[in-house]
Amino acid sequence: MLRIAHHPAYNHPVREGHRFPMVKYELIPQQLLREGMVSPAHFFQPELAERSVILLAHDAEYVDQLMDLTLDARMVRRIGFPLSQSLVERERYIVDGTVQASLHALQHGVAFNTAGGTHHAGRNFGEGFCLFNDQAVGAAYLIRHALVNRILIIDLDVHQGNGTAHIFADHDCIFTFSMHGEKNFPFIKERSHLDVGLPDGVDDRAYLILLREQLDALFASIRPDFVFYQAGVDVLATDKLGKLQLTGDGCRKRDELVFGYCKKYGVPVEVSMGGGYSVHIKDIVNAHVATFKAAIEVFGL
Repeated sequence: MLRIAHHPAYNHPVREGHRFPMVKYELIPQQLLREGMVSPAHFFQPELAERSVILLAHDAEYVDQLMDLTLDARMVRRIGFPLSQSLVERERYIVDGTVQASLHALQHGVAFNTAGGTHHAGRNFGEGFCLFNDQAVGAAYLIRHALVNRILIIDLDVHQGNGTAHIFADHDCIFTFSMHGEKNFPFIKERSHLDVGLPDGVDDRAYLILLREQLDALFASIRPDFVFYQAGVDVLATDKLGKLQLTGDGCRKRDELVFGYCKKYGVPVEVSMGGGYSVHIKDIVNAHVATFKAAIEVFGL
C-alpha cells in the first residue's frame, strides 16, 4: 500500500507574504484525492522528529541553537526565514515524515513525503529555506539501524544538493548524486560524489538522455539497496528560478526514469518533493502530482 506523509504544519505560512510557495503542500494531497489516485487511508501524519534522530545528520550545537531559538542572526539570514518555534516544529515534522516514509518504502517499494527535500541544510548550517535535511537524516537513520547497506541519493532539483553533499562528503555507504543548473543557486557549491552541472536552457531531450546515462552507470556500479529521490519541479521552463526548459511531459518522463531504474533493480525509494516556483500554482501542483502518478504506474500500485 502506498504511504504518504503529510501534516497540517507543512502548510504553515512561515513568513508574512510567503504563503504562495507553502500552499502547494495543502493542494498536493487535495489533488491526489480529487483525481482518485489515493484515499485518505494512504496518508499518515508524522510526529516531531526527536533530537537524537536529527543528530544522525546534524551537529549538536547547530541543532540545539535551532531548537532553543538561539541561532546566530547571520545564520538566520542565510536560512531566509525568521526563526520561530512553529518553523522549527514544521521542519521536525518534515524530517520524521521522511524517516517514516523510508521505513514504509522498505515494506512497499515506494513511499512519499508531500514536503521535504530540504537539501540545502548541511551538517552545521541551514540555507535556502532549509533548516534540517530530511533525506540526509532518513539515510543516516537507515544506515545507523542496519536496515540497508548502500544508499543512493538522487537529487534532481534544479539547485545543487549542497547540504546533502556536505553531510555525506566522507561517507562510504551513502552516495550523493546531484544533477542541477550549474549557474544557479547555491553559487558556491559543495562536492557531491557525482555532480552533473547543466547549462541554462537545457530541454527535455538533452536532459533525459543525460539522466538515463547517469542512472544507468550509477545503478550498475553502486548497486544501492535504497534510494532517496529529491524530485524538485523547479526544472520546469515555467519556473521563476530554474533557468532550464523542461516541459511538464519532460518532468514526468524524468520521474518515470528514476522509478523505472528502482523497479528494475528492486530498490525501494523514498520521494520528497523539493522545490517548485512556477508563476502559476497549478503548474507546480500538477508537476508534483505527476510524480505520484509515475510511481503508481511504474510500481503497479
